[in-house]
Amino acid sequence: MKTFKAIVVWTVLLSTLVFGFVLKGQAPKPPATANATIERGRYIVEIGGCNDCHTAGYANAGGKAAEADRLKGDTLGYRGPWGTSYPTNLRLSIGKLTEDAWVMRAKTLMTNPPMPWFNVRAMTEADQRAVYQYIKSLPGAAGTASPAFLPADKMPKDPYIQWPK
Repeated sequence: MKTFKAIVVWTVLLSTLVFGFVLKGQAPKPPATANATIERGRYIVEIGGCNDCHTAGYANAGGKAAEADRLKGDTLGYRGPWGTSYPTNLRLSIGKLTEDAWVMRAKTLMTNPPMPWFNVRAMTEADQRAVYQYIKSLPGAAGTASPAFLPADKMPKDPYIQWPK
């Protein structure tokens, strides 16, 4: 008899809890899967314009590039009063970091133009982690390092874009 009462009490309590969540529109959500996190990272990279600079030829190809070719940096320089900066090979740079180290770096990121580092800093930690997991999931070889930054008094090799002074 005690077992039956306990079952009834637990059933009523559980039903009340679930019903309360449903009434408030706060039904418990299942935990995000790794695949959903990677897809979120892919989406953020896409709408954030990361491929525009960090994937060679991406913009010229109308946003088409095999995933195996994405985020490997570029030799196209951006020259301005700060010097000449190059889109980093994100697969190499992020590949050297743990996820936690990437999040710490992303939260304090400050780079040369035209990289919108402030957008990376403004991301939620969950989005920063999703970007990391997406980049780590990319197939194929990681590629080679992008050219090093050049100070303003050094002339870059072609190709480069001259930024207004």
